[in-house]
Amino acid sequence: MPFSAMTNTLSNPVQLIYAGGTFGSYGRPLAPLSAEVFLPTLQKLLTDQDNANHLPQISWLDNALIKDSSQLTPNDFVHFYQLLLAAYAQGDRRFVLITGTDTLSYLGAFLAEAFAGSDICIVVTGSMRPLLDSEVIHSYDIDDHSDAWDNLSDSLKLAAAGESGVKIAFGGESWPAQTVQKIHSHDLMAFTGHSRAAYPANSYIKNLPDTRRQHWLDDQQAMIDHIESRAEQARIHALYCLPNDTEVMTSQLQALLSQPPCGIILLGFGAGNVPYSQALAEALELAYKNGHMVICASQSPFGGVSDSYAAGSWQYEYHVIAGGRLTIPAIYARLLWLLLRYDNPTRRRQRWLNNVNQAGTTIKKR
Repeated sequence: MPFSAMTNTLSNPVQLIYAGGTFGSYGRPLAPLSAEVFLPTLQKLLTDQDNANHLPQISWLDNALIKDSSQLTPNDFVHFYQLLLAAYAQGDRRFVLITGTDTLSYLGAFLAEAFAGSDICIVVTGSMRPLLDSEVIHSYDIDDHSDAWDNLSDSLKLAAAGESGVKIAFGGESWPAQTVQKIHSHDLMAFTGHSRAAYPANSYIKNLPDTRRQHWLDDQQAMIDHIESRAEQARIHALYCLPNDTEVMTSQLQALLSQPPCGIILLGFGAGNVPYSQALAEALELAYKNGHMVICASQSPFGGVSDSYAAGSWQYEYHVIAGGRLTIPAIYARLLWLLLRYDNPTRRRQRWLNNVNQAGTTIKKR
């Protein structure tokens, strides 16, 4: 269809997508309500609360994939990408996606990578406590002690503002999705992030001209079938450094070398320090030759990696890429998108390095 309709999207409803998680759970013990029960209940609550809370106009985007977020796979991430892309192509621009908190930051960061260069507005949210009060058994009422309603209303208002990009809204705050990580397993302030984001946040356009939007969509839609098929084979592994003999890490890496090219996140100590051995260095060299991308990240939640210590800098001579200050969810998301979008290991590596250079997170050779 012509995309001139998108120039007036700020007058269109915010598209709300429900994908499961704690947000829609109910009862003792907690279990997710079926979509047939929960969605009409949520629709009624939104209607009842609309006037009092000055919520924006809302429309529902049908989503058949409702599951615990800990069970999400690359195929599921592609499902949400396709769902949003199809709606975006039809003229919708503003979206709120409700999902579970276990992989919320991973999904948000993936969507930020996938929609880079567009003018879409996506807000991802969830809750640490269910929306509905399980102590009330004769009706579905909002739990006054839950964070769900506030997170949803904040997200709807943020989406209504229409600022381009993918954000995560949680606990009264919002951040670019690529910066967000979960830092608490049950506290209401479970997530943190920051606003000092470069790529992909800086690639979003406030108002994309129709011709550029058409070109962007044409490019994405031409790759849909390839992306869907590659999702079946996409694999990203994590190797976590522990105070073991280096033979342990080496054997874990060697076990991956015979697999098709994949992404490998190497979680080093502190600033990315990884214990050296000649066997591990040779395994890293072979991983590169076999088309694998190895990214070094820090086990520490803040600060990222650097080459300040010899214990960490040696690996970069063997084609390991420094993850800089990217979070683990952001590294996973970028690796996954590159595996889906490009079929050539060299091209994937080039795109990663180009993106990281934009983010100012490269480690310079001494």
